[in-house]
Amino acid sequence: MTFADKPTLHGTSVILRPFTPRDIEAMGSVLADPEVIRLTGSANSTADTLGTSPELDEKTRDWYSSRADQTDRLDLAVIDRATDECVGEVVLNDWSSDDESCNFRVLIGPRGRGRGLGMEATALLLDHAFSTLPLHRIELEVFAFNPRARHVYERSGFVVEGTRRDAFVFDGERIDAIVMSILRPEWEARSHAPGASSPLS
Repeated sequence: MTFADKPTLHGTSVILRPFTPRDIEAMGSVLADPEVIRLTGSANSTADTLGTSPELDEKTRDWYSSRADQTDRLDLAVIDRATDECVGEVVLNDWSSDDESCNFRVLIGPRGRGRGLGMEATALLLDHAFSTLPLHRIELEVFAFNPRARHVYERSGFVVEGTRRDAFVFDGERIDAIVMSILRPEWEARSHAPGASSPLS
């Protein structure tokens, strides 16, 4: 298995697609958002989350431009269907062929928050992954100071497995990292349950 196929997935409120040049430019303001920086563990203090330029540097722009060529991971832009604007990204990476497992992450910038876009993007990518790829397990980590994301993951079927205690320091406070996963049988039970509906519409 590889992630060579880069699909476009259509939901009710979002589209997931390979990054276009316009999407890449939009990621500048997403990645510069102080809340994104804090919740992804990209800085260790409030002061360090502030003042990041929304203009992508050449290295980051080149990195996003090369995502379509990667066969060991899947990176898709999250497009708000209401505005046709890129508001974030979803990623499957750290693929282990022997274990049939990979890692998942999603980040949504300020222009996409509070409307369920992250939840629909998560459901779309899980449906694609388990429907088309020989995956058994998808895992993630979420910091304890991000209950909103944990709620999204739990509603999407992820189960808490354990805690990496004091795994991250922010503003001098030690923060736990919560390990979560969803297994193929769990996804199948959810997707085939009576009354279950797919976001792929």
